[in-house]
Amino acid sequence: MTLDDVLTSLFPDGHEVRNDKGVLLGSATLRSGASMLVLGVADRTALGVDEALRLSGQVLKSIDRGQGPILVLVDSDSQRMSKRDELLGLNEFLSHLAKVLIHADLNGRPTIGLLYGHSAAGALLATGLATRVLVGLPGAAPAVMDLPSMAKVTKLSMDALEEKAKSTPVFAPGLSNLAQMGAVHLTWSNTISLADQLEALLADMPAVQDRRDVLGKERGGRLKAAEIAERVRDLALQAY
Repeated sequence: MTLDDVLTSLFPDGHEVRNDKGVLLGSATLRSGASMLVLGVADRTALGVDEALRLSGQVLKSIDRGQGPILVLVDSDSQRMSKRDELLGLNEFLSHLAKVLIHADLNGRPTIGLLYGHSAAGALLATGLATRVLVGLPGAAPAVMDLPSMAKVTKLSMDALEEKAKSTPVFAPGLSNLAQMGAVHLTWSNTISLADQLEALLADMPAVQDRRDVLGKERGGRLKAAEIAERVRDLALQAY
């Protein structure tokens, strides 16, 4: 689905979302009549210092001025691979954006990520994976790290990584693998109204918590994360 298709299906009652050089900013009207803050990255734009500042600034302003849920639409490249961005401390700007989204969620602004295109690496971590719930649309193509980059980091051959990717979701890009790891909470259908699916999710949001580690164990994608997190929690409580 194109961005226009997604927005039309999500908000049949209208929206004021603008695309400014790949940065999405605006709001939309829900069927309940309430307003939803909408932001994100479009057109497979790389997420750099400037984009992260604009997005985080919009979220911070909205915390002071309004209420209601926040939707983060994602179709990005990875983080911007430029000398300028790295020298300015891109990692800190991406971290700031992620923390701002988490802060909003903890302060009465439920956050939902909608991955409708591509995303990878730091851009995915700072947007969709920083929301309480990440939803995917069929055809979305996320990757925490592509296999050629993973080969450089791990020093494993492409043949070895491709073989591991067949049985281990952690090594494999793609929506289904991120869903199996628990990173993607659920996958919506693009053949029925996205507005209906959004309203159903919003109705459940008070009870929905970040259960990525538990979902990963239940789905067989990450078998140890939930157990290790629980052990760390128990040890911390004992020390306290």
